[in-house]
Amino acid sequence: MFGTSGIRGTVGEDVTAELALEVGRAVASEGFDTVVLGRDVRESGTMLVDAVAAGLRECGTDVIDVGLESTPTIAQSIAPLEADAGIVVTASHNPATDNGIKLWTPSGKAFGPDRREAIERRIREAEYDTVRWDELGTRRRRNDVREAHAEQIVEAVSLDRTPSVVVDLGNGAGGITPDVLDELGCHVRTLNGQPDGSFPGRPSEPNADTLETLATFVANTDAELGIAHDGDADRTMAVDETGTFVPKDALLALFARAAVEGCDEPEPRVAAPVDTSLAVDDALTEAGASVTRTRVGDVYVAERTTEDDVVFGGEPSGAWIWPAESRCPDGPLAAAKLVELVANRGPLSELVAEIDRYPIRRTSLEVADKRGAVAAVRTRVQERYDEVDTLDGVRVETEAGWFLIRASGTEPLVRITAEARSEGDADRIFEEANETVDRAIEETSAPT
Repeated sequence: MFGTSGIRGTVGEDVTAELALEVGRAVASEGFDTVVLGRDVRESGTMLVDAVAAGLRECGTDVIDVGLESTPTIAQSIAPLEADAGIVVTASHNPATDNGIKLWTPSGKAFGPDRREAIERRIREAEYDTVRWDELGTRRRRNDVREAHAEQIVEAVSLDRTPSVVVDLGNGAGGITPDVLDELGCHVRTLNGQPDGSFPGRPSEPNADTLETLATFVANTDAELGIAHDGDADRTMAVDETGTFVPKDALLALFARAAVEGCDEPEPRVAAPVDTSLAVDDALTEAGASVTRTRVGDVYVAERTTEDDVVFGGEPSGAWIWPAESRCPDGPLAAAKLVELVANRGPLSELVAEIDRYPIRRTSLEVADKRGAVAAVRTRVQERYDEVDTLDGVRVETEAGWFLIRASGTEPLVRITAEARSEGDADRIFEEANETVDRAIEETSAPT
């Protein structure tokens, strides 16, 4: 039921009012007495929020309904409102056909595997602790959580000057971002600023292909950078002052390097998933820090940031976590942090140019038994290579680079990624990885 980023799927098929009601009942039955509840811009969210609230109240939990807000705003409000958990109805960067449900702790971290399994078990077994008619939970509105989140972001940055910024909201819930940047004194212009869950301006996921309008606008104005969010504003991507999309790993390296340079830890670490570029390792090595690898998924990155010497966590997908502020990926905070870098350190294109870029190769192979194939790969590479990491799939380090072989979480595919510091080494390592997977597929598909 739960993926690494909560429950997501097509409305009316995978995600229904009945499921939302059951999630509410299960969360309440797990002993969460007060829950903050909100949603993104999707119209189906109004129905699902009502169903979640009904399930919570039916089992005695009080609901604080904060309405339509960004996911980080809702997650950040849990502790100040003295609630026990938060529920956001959102499908994040997924298309308009989808919706979902994500559960949050007061620390701003998403529910971990144990809590998710407890919720799943209650739904599977229909084990709910409903209450008497006169013990139902209450539901009340709060309309001030955005202001509190904005104040926290403003306090987290300091600008030497105030750049001109374009913010592409993608018709999503990230309206807090231009408000914050305006309060900081920046000249702010917005694209796709009208909330609309059909996402008419562009697809919800911000990437090099979907941000062409933002890139063109920035390139032809005096803007010093462009910032873009997904539907619930937990992700942030950027284009520089020339209108060039900032590579995802380069953005991770910039945020990570700034975080370690400003910390008090003698040997700081940055949490990043196993498919993160060598460029991040190299940028941090120069700054006297290192990368600690996690499984793919922002929930795993957030979990690693609970360790004392981990001062930042990021996923190249656009999820950026500053644990001193929150363990929820915070797109509006990331926007302010990026503006701070440009204001205090110079043009974004020059900052990006300081980060090395290495050739990377990717492919996906359709496999009937993807997990069996990866298991066979693991056996093969452990016999052949010295540095093998099986945290998430199989990651092999060589002197020249690395390759990663892992099963897709949603499709019958095995994904292969390889990177090295030269084109020739990248091709060679990628070929080695492909040959390893081909042999593993032959083994798992051979008749017994």
